[in-house]
Amino acid sequence: MLKTKRCMIDTIRKTDFNDVRNLYTNPEVRKYLGGIRGENSIKSAMGKMLKPPQNSFYWIVRERETGCFIGLVSLDPHHEGDYQEISYQFIPDYWGQGYATEVVGHIIDYSLSELALSKIVAETQTANTASCKLLEKLGMTLERIVYRFNAEQAIYSAENPSSEKNE
Repeated sequence: MLKTKRCMIDTIRKTDFNDVRNLYTNPEVRKYLGGIRGENSIKSAMGKMLKPPQNSFYWIVRERETGCFIGLVSLDPHHEGDYQEISYQFIPDYWGQGYATEVVGHIIDYSLSELALSKIVAETQTANTASCKLLEKLGMTLERIVYRFNAEQAIYSAENPSSEKNE
């Protein structure tokens, strides 16, 4: 289990299914993530999160004081295959309060230091200005814009400062 000042970040359990379902069926949360997911899609995603493939991590985020579900964070191979991608979804009640900054920042640091990844990426729709601002606030750099999933996507990255650079 990972911890931040206000959050617990733990592996997902079967008992988290209803919280995951609520997140995946929330139209605000899913606005830039391909829309609301159906029951079979949720069950399939949950199965993957419970038994993640190698080099994939799926965490549930809860508020430390109350144990209330806040959202999900994941680290798994980006579809382009070169680097690990950090992804996140949070319940709207917790938006704008610094929880995403705290948790996503912690996972970025964990990925680069503890997991010793040389680089991680994040992909978000350019229309999701809040997510773009979050990634920039956390020190991720906009690498490029691509068109994928029927929308313009921004690819951000963060590199491990202790990784050797090829000159």
